[in-house]
Amino acid sequence: MKRFINDIKKFYQYTMYAARSELKSEVASSYLNWLWWILDPLLFMMVYTFIAQIVFSNKKIDFFPIYVFIGLSVWNFFNKVVISSVRVVKSNSAVVSKVYVPKYMLILKNMLVNGFKMMVSFGLVIIMMVIWRVPFSFKILYFIPLILILCLFTFGISAIVCHFGVFIEDLQNILTVFLKLIFYMSGVFYAIDSMNQIPAPIKNLLLNFNPAAFIMYSLRRTMLYSQFPHHKFMLMWLVIGFVLSCIGVRVIYKYENSYVKVI
Repeated sequence: MKRFINDIKKFYQYTMYAARSELKSEVASSYLNWLWWILDPLLFMMVYTFIAQIVFSNKKIDFFPIYVFIGLSVWNFFNKVVISSVRVVKSNSAVVSKVYVPKYMLILKNMLVNGFKMMVSFGLVIIMMVIWRVPFSFKILYFIPLILILCLFTFGISAIVCHFGVFIEDLQNILTVFLKLIFYMSGVFYAIDSMNQIPAPIKNLLLNFNPAAFIMYSLRRTMLYSQFPHHKFMLMWLVIGFVLSCIGVRVIYKYENSYVKVI
């Protein structure tokens, strides 16, 4: 833990600089520049809203466009960070083969990049809440611990797949398919708790034991419907995220010297 904290302090400036550089490079060759960070989730929100409410006539969810937008914002962060972590060492081989950088700092860089985009999306969520006249309450402050839990869990999973991604070429393809399954099980554009055809035990499993679904569900409860999240499951995912992060960092420290030989 002491080494981890010292490395965070030592390489913090590098990580911030690398994240800013990547954000600038993403928009440098685009006509719309940073507007794509807003348009991308907005356009997908419109697509899923059209499919759910027009094609399938699902109009039971209050503030449905914002409901979908919250889900997409969470999912895009989680999915992009985890998928990019599989090949993060190989894609930064020019750096890691010349100077020592703790490999999890590359993950943190990706988290900063995608976290910034997620915050832009949630800024839009607040604007949409004002437009739709969603009642505000102090429970919206649960946004902070819920996002911290999301970040901790995402970092833990990403650190583990980062290690195995160095040695397993096909891991990214396998993980992409698996995450697509998780996407459809997470209720991004539908309400799991209102699906009458799903038995109650299965609903509980999908909502509380799927980290992506739990964060989406909890954010929607607190931001849109002024309800408390389930504290015991918040604590559970906080502990799981911490344990996974410790395992991931430990594994990277143990084997990172061998990564250069593989890439």
